[in-house]
Amino acid sequence: MTMPRSRIYTLLMAAATAALLFSFLIYLLYTANLLSFPYDYDQGEGFELHDTVLYSRFQLPYRDTESYPFYGSIYPPLFHVMAAPFVWLFGPAYWYGRLLGFLASLVSAGAIYYAVFRQGRGNRWIALLSALAFLSSNFVYHIGPLYRQHTMMVTFETLAVVMLAGAFPRRDKRGTAAGLLLLICAGYTKQLAAFSALAAFTWMFLRQPARALRCLLVFALAGAAIFLWLNIASDGQWWLQTIVANVNDTIPEQAVGLFILWFKLHGLLLIPAAALLVYELYLDRLSIYSVWFVFSTVLGAIAASKWGAGDSYFVTSIAAACILSGIFFSRALAKDWRLPRRFPKAILTKVSRAALIVIPLLYIGYARATLKLPTAGAFEPVAAALGVEGNVRDDFYDSASFLVGGYARIGYLLTAEDRAAGDEIVRLIRATEGPALSEEAGFALAAQRDVVTNPAQLRNLHLAGRFDGGRLVGMIERGEFGIVVLRAQFYPPPVLAAIARSYEQTQSIHMNGFDYIILHPRALDDN
Repeated sequence: MTMPRSRIYTLLMAAATAALLFSFLIYLLYTANLLSFPYDYDQGEGFELHDTVLYSRFQLPYRDTESYPFYGSIYPPLFHVMAAPFVWLFGPAYWYGRLLGFLASLVSAGAIYYAVFRQGRGNRWIALLSALAFLSSNFVYHIGPLYRQHTMMVTFETLAVVMLAGAFPRRDKRGTAAGLLLLICAGYTKQLAAFSALAAFTWMFLRQPARALRCLLVFALAGAAIFLWLNIASDGQWWLQTIVANVNDTIPEQAVGLFILWFKLHGLLLIPAAALLVYELYLDRLSIYSVWFVFSTVLGAIAASKWGAGDSYFVTSIAAACILSGIFFSRALAKDWRLPRRFPKAILTKVSRAALIVIPLLYIGYARATLKLPTAGAFEPVAAALGVEGNVRDDFYDSASFLVGGYARIGYLLTAEDRAAGDEIVRLIRATEGPALSEEAGFALAAQRDVVTNPAQLRNLHLAGRFDGGRLVGMIERGEFGIVVLRAQFYPPPVLAAIARSYEQTQSIHMNGFDYIILHPRALDDN
């Protein structure tokens, strides 16, 4: 005796929900682990924290990099302004920036749920799985609980698009204004939000050209006013640091590798998302979600070819894909399609019945494709049952692994040994006289020393021909830094050469999977 199709559907959907909830559990574990870690996990977190500290003092981080402490920031201000009040209460710390990023990812998931529920004729289960699918993505998992501004940008983008999807066609002035304001917030969180703004205005122009142009004028004036104020307040450093310096090497193979990995991990949702796009293109009206999906995927892939880019550049497209695939699945179950009158209704019925089985299986397959978990301790039996072994660390499995350039070497859980290694670096900084030249700002902040330079930013300015570095090189050659801490060696070549001439390695400390090189000034006779 066979079970009714509805019973099979319920059991399979329950299994899909359990699989994606397990992924969410790992995300929670990862977040909790990072909240308790007081040093950089992803390279650059410390500089975001330092930007926040400067904003808490009502100072801008867009500064002259030719003068001590040779610091400049490439990041727009909003995320750091949001985190600044925490500095007043708790001092410099990583946990609140990471918590903001994690909460932002939950808000994005909530917006995805709402969009699918609204456009998917009230199918709450599909809406829930769409939201959980976003949080299950390896790319979202990577950056969600980091002290980085990217997750907050995606949240503002997603909220803006969902708001405009309902407000603009109804001529809801307040809703449209709110959506445009959210787009401005996204842009002043990170520059990549320009892709979402371009997608939104393209869709608006396709719907109502005259209104779209009026909205674009207001949007441009508001954005330009903020831009001009920041440039004047920073004496032109805003333009130099965030626009001119935003130039990096092009690495085509990195973009190709990330694109392939993006499809490998998310293909089971990307295909139905693309199917809805094709359906809208030929048989219905293009939704803002389809336009957003195309722009964020194509332009995100192009941007991912730049040095310093990574898998995070595809997160916006993943949000769009989760919405589109959820709407597609909801319509397939409800037989809610605009088709030619002569289209056989029997086919729709068969497709709807097949969808009862196929849809939950796709979500289960997606959960397996995006699987990551510890492989030791309490999770060892689970890992054994799933047939996986540690591949990024001995005790952690990531289905994406680290084989693709640009895929960040993060995601595993940190240990007490990692914490002790960071403490030792801070102790070494405190034991030296003079400022420290540390490639990660967190050590200097913990040691209550000046944060000197932002190596990646100096590299960008050097490539743009806008960094001389004579004063910094002079300080290095005179041994004025009591200690140098290197990891990725992102400094411009003249700075690295000066360090090699004037400093010698005294030890190497392993932390977070990387070797931190500790250098002290050479004896005068050695120079």
